[in-house]
Amino acid sequence: MESAVPFSIFHFRSSISRFPNSDPRISQQPVLLFPAIDLMSGEVVRLRQGKAELKTVYSQDPAAMAQRWEREGGDWLHVVDLDAAFTGEQRNLESVRAICAAVKFPVELGGGIRDLAAAQRAIDAGVSRVIVGTRAVESLAFISELASAFGSERVAVGIDARNGIVSVKGWTEESTLTALDLARRAEDAGAGTIIYTDIATDGMMKGPNFAETEKMLKSIRGQLIASGGVSSVADVRRLAQMPGLYGCIIGKALYDGAIDLRELQPTAP
Repeated sequence: MESAVPFSIFHFRSSISRFPNSDPRISQQPVLLFPAIDLMSGEVVRLRQGKAELKTVYSQDPAAMAQRWEREGGDWLHVVDLDAAFTGEQRNLESVRAICAAVKFPVELGGGIRDLAAAQRAIDAGVSRVIVGTRAVESLAFISELASAFGSERVAVGIDARNGIVSVKGWTEESTLTALDLARRAEDAGAGTIIYTDIATDGMMKGPNFAETEKMLKSIRGQLIASGGVSSVADVRRLAQMPGLYGCIIGKALYDGAIDLRELQPTAP
């Protein structure tokens, strides 16, 4: 269940005149802010362009970090189990459980969700939505299985792409699918949300790939979360002007202090 979000520039419901467009999704969703926590060996880390050897450790207390992002104005928490993404083994479930117990806003989890049992363990740990990456490329039937078991609203497909081509297994391998094709197929299979990450911009603090995000937004019917490269309040506001965009993941910019979530909250009248 989504947390309530007060009116701000990120609400499209009452802002059609600000963002004129015929897309009916404008009146249905605010653009939600998804602060990110990447877990490795129980620590909060960030990887530059997904490379394990380019790791920075930011905290050894993931639950406290989650509470900070909730306190400062996040709407959802985006969590990735990097160990599971690289190995397929869920090694950070205790940290995930501690995070979910410590906060009130909903949590989504990706990394290593490659069978129904893994998804069930994540949901049992308290997450509101599971994110499937590599397994979606291998089997769209698995997405249908998840949607049938838990509901489409609890299933997201994470599409990580470089030059429009999907990467898998923690960004270590390149598939033969384009990001747009996978997004359409995933929706048809039952995924309620698509998370699109441009690998070339992720963690580089150079701004998102706005053009590719717009292409993706125009190609799918459901919820799209933009990820990768968000480096300033201006980047978030530009993303917020894309009619129908559901959410925006913010990672490295939060940890390096380039973005303060409190700056993105509505001001008092």
